[in-house]
Amino acid sequence: MLFTRLTRAVAVIGLVLGTFRALLGLAIATGYIGPYEAALARYTAASSSGEVIDKGLIMILLAIVLGTLAEISFSVRKGSA
Repeated sequence: MLFTRLTRAVAVIGLVLGTFRALLGLAIATGYIGPYEAALARYTAASSSGEVIDKGLIMILLAIVLGTLAEISFSVRKGSA
């Protein structure tokens, strides 16, 4: 049960951080938070805003997969007890 709860927490944190990263990439790409090159250098270590958006979306996808596995684990444990 500990690992199921821990996995849920990690999935939620990953979802929040991935969303933040993707939105940061969009904000940099649109120039909302300043000039493109300056904002990119200040807020990320990436070479382009597309890379920031891609990594954010990958993090969101992995968080969804991890959350799904946690829900399956919770359902299996609940059904067997």
